[in-house]
Amino acid sequence: MVSQNDILAAKVLIVDDLEANVLLLEHMLRGAGYHCITTTTEPHAVCELHSRHRYDLILLDLQMPDMDGFEVMEDLADVEADSYLPVIVITAQPDHKLRALRAGAKDFVSKPFELAEVLSRVRNMLEVRLLHGESIRYGKALEQKVRELEASRETIVRQSDELKRLYEKLVHEQQLSERLLLNLLPSPIAERLKARSDLVSSNPPEVIADSFQEVSVLFADLVQFTQFAAGMPPAQLVAVLNEIFADFDNIADHHGLEKIKTIGDAYMAAAGLPIPATDHAERAARMALDMIDSLDHFNERHGHRLQLRVGINSGAVIAGVIGRRKFIYDLWGDAVNIASRMESQGVSGRVQVTEATRRRLGQSFCFEERGKIAAKGIGELDTWFLVGGTRKPSS
Repeated sequence: MVSQNDILAAKVLIVDDLEANVLLLEHMLRGAGYHCITTTTEPHAVCELHSRHRYDLILLDLQMPDMDGFEVMEDLADVEADSYLPVIVITAQPDHKLRALRAGAKDFVSKPFELAEVLSRVRNMLEVRLLHGESIRYGKALEQKVRELEASRETIVRQSDELKRLYEKLVHEQQLSERLLLNLLPSPIAERLKARSDLVSSNPPEVIADSFQEVSVLFADLVQFTQFAAGMPPAQLVAVLNEIFADFDNIADHHGLEKIKTIGDAYMAAAGLPIPATDHAERAARMALDMIDSLDHFNERHGHRLQLRVGINSGAVIAGVIGRRKFIYDLWGDAVNIASRMESQGVSGRVQVTEATRRRLGQSFCFEERGKIAAKGIGELDTWFLVGGTRKPSS
């Protein structure tokens, strides 16, 4: 595993034409303990700087005069043709994120910056980068040992034990890579991804995408978490989010939902995929109620007063994998957008659902009619508050 010292010692380059953004990101990272940080406001200088210093991570703004982030990534692709360079793009434009991922970026950070998001994404990328480097070193060491063993029988006898240890270490690293893949993706999707021919050849990428007609999408957000976390040390902030989201992960596993992602202090999950389930709405409803209870228990343990806002919608979605090396399993479609509106236009401490979800839940749950709300970009929607209902017994 990669040590904390290795991560904090990684070389990071920050690229943004606005000096204020550069200073803010540098302050965030140095405050978290990173100390090998270079900054520049000149995008033309990025490739030359990287050729000299071989950075472990580049935080790259997409919108810059004269030379934008996409052009910088094209130049970096030539420099890094045979290696792996994590680039996290910086953008305030949602439609730029998918394009950036397709252009080679491994992740993105949204503007305005959220401290928890920046630190979490930087750490994740550096951990993957350093693990990748270790795997390459182990692989090259093993190849060299094999050549030496083939040259001399005496050498084979003398070094067989060392070869065995190196092989076991390589297997361990491969198993670690598989575990990381399973942590990022649903297990059926991970198995399909491992079987993709383009991962071991130069063939065009094989698209992993599926259509699901019956899915319930859940969005949850910690209300006013930015104000709550203001001035909090980075380690404490991440520890708070980790404890809350780890409980949410357990709830998702218990009710059979697939965690899709977290962004900052927001949490997204879905029921009914990648394996269809006829009771997807019930699973999402039970999870939402348990999440409210879980946060209440967290508040009781720590003396906080955090509240959760949850939204659920049911319908058809497209699900698929984005990326060639850094993989993301995500959802698209009106059902996803409406679920997001249910959360963002909901009420603190409550679960808001659409008429589509309420119909699927039937008489097993209790509701309070909220009425129509105007959802931006969608129109008026009939909405309900989920106030209780049946719960699955603990297994």
